[in-house]
Parts: sequence; structure tokens; C-alpha cells
Amino acid sequence: MKTASIHPSSSLMTLLSAMALTSPLALNLFVPAMPDAARSLGVDINTIQLTFTSYLLMLAVGQLISGPLADFFGRRPVLLWGLALHIIGSALAAVAQDISFLVAGRVLQALGGSTAMSLARTVIVDLYGRQGAAGKMGYMVMAIAIAQSIAPTLGGFLNLWYGWNATLLLPIVIGSVVMAATFKWLPETCEQKSDNLRLGRVLGQYGNVLTSSEYLGYALSTTFIATAFYMFVGSSPYIVIDLFGGNSAQFGSWFLAVSLAFMAGSFLSTRLAKWLNIDRMVMLGNSLSLFGAGLLLLFALEAKLSMFTLFLPMALVTFGRGFSQPNAQSGAIACASGSAGTASGLMGFIQLLTGGLMAQITPWLMQQGLVVLMSSILAAPVLAIICHSYSWHRRSAKATHA
Repeated sequence: MKTASIHPSSSLMTLLSAMALTSPLALNLFVPAMPDAARSLGVDINTIQLTFTSYLLMLAVGQLISGPLADFFGRRPVLLWGLALHIIGSALAAVAQDISFLVAGRVLQALGGSTAMSLARTVIVDLYGRQGAAGKMGYMVMAIAIAQSIAPTLGGFLNLWYGWNATLLLPIVIGSVVMAATFKWLPETCEQKSDNLRLGRVLGQYGNVLTSSEYLGYALSTTFIATAFYMFVGSSPYIVIDLFGGNSAQFGSWFLAVSLAFMAGSFLSTRLAKWLNIDRMVMLGNSLSLFGAGLLLLFALEAKLSMFTLFLPMALVTFGRGFSQPNAQSGAIACASGSAGTASGLMGFIQLLTGGLMAQITPWLMQQGLVVLMSSILAAPVLAIICHSYSWHRRSAKATHA
């Protein structure tokens, strides 16, 4: 079906948002249970961290693969197969009795979920174009924020009441519902499919996308802001439980502030899109994130970290991310005309590979002290601003000479 014959509707946006939140929901449900899962399985913090890191890395690899597949086969069939794999992985992780099976289940869960994350963004650009997608992407990011706000709280109580395995059952239900809805209601939005899937051509597509300095500026900007969030998620459960003496339910409840701030920023970005262009929205969001990260470091330097001073400054970081992420993502994808699926998948790969690597070294950063950890979180929005400023300058220079 050609894009021109598709009439975007609110119900279709709801479905796309549900697709996008499936994998973040599965990722964050398990986070509050990680310390208890480590004790139950008899492993240390570095080993249990693999369940988080492997998830992020496979999200990265999966998006790298799903982009070219969707450009060749179309968005719809690749989405359906990805959701099926997500359900299978969720089931394997839910019944795991040792760390090997748990990690294997998380790998399959993430590999399938990556398809929904990447291609939901691609379908929006298919339907609405570059500038129109920026506002719509905000609704999707807001849906992800809702999932992230609910998941840690729900996961914390499920872990407290029923054990850590319970946090892996809900993704089976969510994934099944989204898959059924996708099968029934999602049309094909790829107007012109790729004519071959040879490795050389796929690598050539990625090479063409990577040669765009504008694309890299947007992609790296959203990558670094996401990295700050992944470092926080990878460290805060242990800070709350081991340093503050809290439990998984308390962590989940306080984490609501972080996720609700992300949701609020995403919602406001959809409203401000009428008055501010993509680049001004990205700069506004990155600046807010920088201020929040600076407060985190200040409280760490003053040895005044508490539940309040840990979660509320991070809420400001994610509030800014709600502004910057949807705009940076739509800007990056639109830079690769004719290869939207490839561009979206590559952006997801860059973001999640970087986030996964940083999440795995987060325990080491914690061993160096909270000041080092918070300094690393502060470095993320600084780098995001530098990358976006370069891309913005390149776009402005092109517009001047046009």
C-alpha cells in the first residue's frame, strides 16, 4: 500500500505509541528487581548487570538489522516477526532459574522489541514527513515516558510481593496485545521498498547515512542524553537499596518523578512544536538536562544526596530529554531521504550501544565514588549540546547558501 493512500488517524498513532513502549516497559519492569535477582541467583552486581546491558546491546543490534529489513520487506511483516520474538524471549526469561537462561531470554526479548522501537519511528516519518513527524514523535516519546513511569513502580511492587520472576510476565501479555493489534490495523507505509538486501548494499546504505554530518549531530545529541539516563538507571537501584537502606518499592515510587518529568517534557514539546523549530527545541531540552545534571553533581560534592536530591534533579534531566529527544530523532531520520528505516535503525544502534556500554561500566564508576558517577552523567548533556550545535550550524550554513 502506498503512503499516499493512508490517512493517519489518532487510533494509528495510539498503536504506534503502544509499539514503541513495549520494549522500554519490559526493560524497566525488571530494573527494581535486579538486586534481589542477584541474591536469588547467587551472582554479583557486575553479573546481574548483564541482564540490563545485554538488553540494551541487543536493542542496538536489532535496530541495526530491522532498518534494512523493513526497507526491503516493508514495515508490517518485520514488525510482526519482531513482536513474536519479543514474546518468546519474555517467556524464556520469566521461567529462568539461572543467570544464563535469564540473560538469553533478555537477549531475545530485546532483539524482538527493538523492531517495534525502531520502526514505529520510521512509520511516523513515512506518514507525516520531517516537520510533521517532530510533533507526532512527541506523543510517542510521551507514551514511552508513561511506560517508564509505570514500569519501575509496578516492577518494584511485583518483586516485593511475588518475587523477581513476576516482573518478566507482564511483557508477554503486552507484547501479545500489541502484536494482535498490529496484525489487524497497521497498514504498510513503505511507499518504495529497497530492491535488494545484499550485504554490500546494506553497508553502503549505512555508509551513506553516516557521511551526513547533520545526521550524526542529531543522532549523537539524543544518544548522549539517553546515556545520562542509562547511567542513572544502572546505578540508582543500588544507591537506594545499599546506601539509603530503601527497598525496590521505594525506588519505584521515587522513580515516578523521573518518568513523569519525561512525560511532561514530551507533552510540552508537542505543544511548542507550533512555535519553535526542531533545533530550538533540541537546544532548550539539552540545556535543561545540563542544569539538572549540574545539580546532581553539586549535591554529590556537598555529600547531600538523599531520595529528594537524587531523583528530583534527575527529573529535570529527563524533563529536558522530553523536549530534545523527539525533535532530534525526527531531524536525524529526515536527513536520510529514501533510507528512513536504515537511518532510524542506525540511530537506535548508536544510542543503545553507547548506553549499554556505559551501563556496564556504571558499577565501576560507582566504586570510584558518587562524585565520579555524577560527573559522568553531567558530561552527557555537555557532549549533546556540542554535537547538536555542530549539526545546527551545518543546517544554517546550507540554508544561507541555498
